[in-house]
Amino acid sequence: MNKSTKIWLVIAGILLVILGVLCLCQPTSTLFATAWMIGCFTLISGISKMIFTFRTQKFLPNSGSRMLSALLLIILGIIFLANNLFVTISLPIIFAMWVLIEGVIVVVNSFDYKKYGFQYWWVILLMGLAGAILGVLGLRNPDASAATLSTLIGVGIILIGVGYIVAVCGVNKFEKQVKQQVDQISNAINNAQ
Repeated sequence: MNKSTKIWLVIAGILLVILGVLCLCQPTSTLFATAWMIGCFTLISGISKMIFTFRTQKFLPNSGSRMLSALLLIILGIIFLANNLFVTISLPIIFAMWVLIEGVIVVVNSFDYKKYGFQYWWVILLMGLAGAILGVLGLRNPDASAATLSTLIGVGIILIGVGYIVAVCGVNKFEKQVKQQVDQISNAINNAQ
């Protein structure tokens, strides 16, 4: 990897860490930005699907249903962007519902693990119960869900930034190892001659 690429990766990592810290310090702004991104992604997805449908309608059947789906995504994206406050308020509730549903699914799956003799099935059961309880608490207190969601986004961004920086360190170590091996092979060839 060339030096400029490494520098840009380190810069990107540092900027991501700073962005993650800002997300942790400004949870409301984080939710507004997340809602805006969801609107943008939904709109872009709809436009992409519409273009795909136009280009493949001669080859693929059911282009009418794909066109309707694309149109609905575009409309939904516009609604999300026009009603950013509504989406921002809805995100913590959706997040809490997802945690609740996934927790219940994990609880149910834990009994399948027990049935097949997995010794630690009860750990899965406890994690699922904890998730379901946190989901219920999140539905009862959407402000706590909002803070949790903002925290997860901030921590996730920080971890990605740190990952970039660590990756550069890993590439440096790998390059040194490759250089040492090339030098050893070159020395062995020179000694053999």
